[in-house]
Amino acid sequence: MTTTTAETRTLDVPGATLTYDVRGPLPTADGAPPLVLIGQPMDAVGFTTLASFFTDRTVITYDPRGLGRSTRSDGSLVQTPEQQADDVHRLITELGAGPVELLGSSGGAVTALCLAATHPGDVRTVVAHEPPALPLLPDADRAFGAWGRVQSTYNARGWGWGMAAFIAMTSWQGEFPEGFGTETPDPAMFGMPTEDDGSRDDPLLSDVASAIVRYQPDIAALKASSARVVPAAGIESKGAMTWRTSESLAAQLGVELAVFPSGHSGFMGGEYGQTGEPEAFAATLREVLAG
Repeated sequence: MTTTTAETRTLDVPGATLTYDVRGPLPTADGAPPLVLIGQPMDAVGFTTLASFFTDRTVITYDPRGLGRSTRSDGSLVQTPEQQADDVHRLITELGAGPVELLGSSGGAVTALCLAATHPGDVRTVVAHEPPALPLLPDADRAFGAWGRVQSTYNARGWGWGMAAFIAMTSWQGEFPEGFGTETPDPAMFGMPTEDDGSRDDPLLSDVASAIVRYQPDIAALKASSARVVPAAGIESKGAMTWRTSESLAAQLGVELAVFPSGHSGFMGGEYGQTGEPEAFAATLREVLAG
């Protein structure tokens, strides 16, 4: 594994300044489209290992507004897929890099789906890896109930308890039963604090991310889009919530689900304490993009 030095740049957009990293030349040396990697609420740091397996490509990563190094001046904390997609559109336009190939993971996959629907000329291929878009689920009403209990637990008891409730929800196999999440596991089981530090600004557990999990992908627009949309999920996520959203998205689009190694964070190599199978993930991503 080798590395390519990242050049850090900034871009002013309405209400925010985005910080992003470019690895490789622009325009690209061989005319191949740049590879853009986006997450949410994860910032660019989470793609460090994955980017190191694409030294033959120009790779672009960025911090979504209000996260990591990207700041906001709009006075808001709320994150919406529409705003995130507009930010990525402005970034691609600024770079003169489109149409790009794009991997979106988690909330970044939701952004990617919104981008493909609203700015199809920006993207050649979109790999949407485990988007947490709950309206895709057949049990969406029960999923929303479970998500509401995660947020209520976080608001009432703090980060450790909220994260324990989140882990219980995202690791559950199959459809959610009525009332799921009424009982919250002890955070100590997961090595997390039981004490409440009083903060309520977590970008995952607070209400600022609700628009992401409530996003309903525009299936008709995605089918009509010039972009190739590939729903994807990690094999270790099989049966869990974000596997099921990806599986449902593939079925609604009439395409095959791309199965990746590892799980939800399968591309990571120790970032944020999470380690998947990044080399195998990168190899699969190459195959999917080539397909």
